[in-house]
Amino acid sequence: MTTDKTAPKKPEILSISPEDLSQLGLDRIAFIKPVIDDDERRYVVHTADGTAVRVFASYELAEQAISQHDLEPLSVH
Repeated sequence: MTTDKTAPKKPEILSISPEDLSQLGLDRIAFIKPVIDDDERRYVVHTADGTAVRVFASYELAEQAISQHDLEPLSVH
């Protein structure tokens, strides 16, 4: 009987660099993050790399703006 003593191979996703991870989905997704501004809830749209793009008064408006640019909206709680 023989045994294979090689280490198990890491899944590729675990070896992705932070730089590559920050680019993942950059041209396909945007996310919406709720914030409190002047005691009012607002919704900030961010690109996939975390760049804030615009503030909206409602979640629905933020979602519509993302969809109009052919991106997939994601929510951050």
